[in-house]
Amino acid sequence: MELEQLQRAIEAILFAAGERVDISRLAFALGTDEADIESAADALANQLSYERRGIRIIKLEKGYQMVSSGEMADYVTKALETRKPPKLSSSQLETLTIIAYYQPATKAMVEQIRGVDSAYSVAALLNKKLIEEAGRLNVPGRPIQYKTTPDFLRTFGLASLEELPPIDKISFGEPIELPEEPAAEGK
Repeated sequence: MELEQLQRAIEAILFAAGERVDISRLAFALGTDEADIESAADALANQLSYERRGIRIIKLEKGYQMVSSGEMADYVTKALETRKPPKLSSSQLETLTIIAYYQPATKAMVEQIRGVDSAYSVAALLNKKLIEEAGRLNVPGRPIQYKTTPDFLRTFGLASLEELPPIDKISFGEPIELPEEPAAEGK
């Protein structure tokens, strides 16, 4: 299949899908290899961006999705009368950050790091489809583990989790040593 025809097919599939489509699925459907799909999709994405078109093709992990251009957000919102996504509270943002960096993470892990109950924040993030269940931990009580979703990547403009900025992670199981406070004199 020639490049232009491959790009047209990718464009049609992504438009019809309305969500991320895996590269492997595109390759299977179009009878070509994944490298050709990536090359054609990347070239198409660059072309749409260069021409400042109203749509974009973005790469999310191991797939592609067609989205509206950020420059056109006000027009799209006004035309479709959609609400802006609700903002995240600081507790929800803290919870989401912990899950993004430590995933899969349990609610107990989030609470251990934050030092406060996080049930409401976890429920709110599930509701907003920024996190999802990722199975259960094989320990007594079998707590639910959580991971981020493709919506998380899309919301924060990330192609993959590798684009998250680096942080110093807490190592669990090692005791944390706190500096000693000087003794108060004269008491």
